Amino acid sequence: MTKLLLHGAMGAMGRNVVNCAKVMDGVEVVAGVDREDHFGDPALGFPVYGTFDKIREDYDVIIDFSTAKAVDGLLDFVEKSGKPVVLCTTGLSDEQLKRIDIVTKKAAVLRSANMSIGVNLLLDLVKEAAKKLYDKGFDIEIVEQHHHRKLDAPSGTAVALADAANEALDHKLAYVYDRSERREARPHEEIGISSVRGGTLPGVHDVIFAGEDEVITFNHTAYSRSIFANGALNAAKFLAGKTEGLYSMQDVLR
Repeated sequence: MTKLLLHGAMGAMGRNVVNCAKVMDGVEVVAGVDREDHFGDPALGFPVYGTFDKIREDYDVIIDFSTAKAVDGLLDFVEKSGKPVVLCTTGLSDEQLKRIDIVTKKAAVLRSANMSIGVNLLLDLVKEAAKKLYDKGFDIEIVEQHHHRKLDAPSGTAVALADAANEALDHKLAYVYDRSERREARPHEEIGISSVRGGTLPGVHDVIFAGEDEVITFNHTAYSRSIFANGALNAAKFLAGKTEGLYSMQDVLR
């Protein structure tokens, strides 16, 4: 049984992790951390502490679905404790990403821009398609859609998909987020990334390979948050007992 500490336990994704853990074999959430203490919530079934130093329960792995602002304190704790962490929060700064590289010298850190198993398979498909299609004249565009409450744009998943294509092409492509001030034909040496925000749109990502008279589109649609929660739980089971270092969902799928 993999025992879990849930960082961001009171948030929407934290609640999804709790619900998915109740029906998944081999995992148990034993405690949580959020902005303040919550000890009497029967829907949770475990204590939630306002700070890491209050935790009394024994656990194997931390799952983080918090906010970028809260990740600094998490990284401090992981570096000090050496506890493995599945880091699911997106929208991190360059400074935080550099800090993660430092923390991986002391603890096992699994970080992916998207915890969905389907998206992580899509990353491999995009790499393969980019290798075979770009030099044949296909342009690459990415369009992502999310609900109006999402704070960051483009999504971390859109950037990860662009990175996958660019890695396959030896990082020769530039990322373009806005063409409104430009009056010229589209250069082949770029990836366009567009963001749509509105209402309760689900997470939708389209990777478009547009050639002469033909278009190939890879699509992933997230109809509920449970796909990310289940991915994080599977990642936690994988990470339990691992040595220090940086891991990804690609490692989980191997």
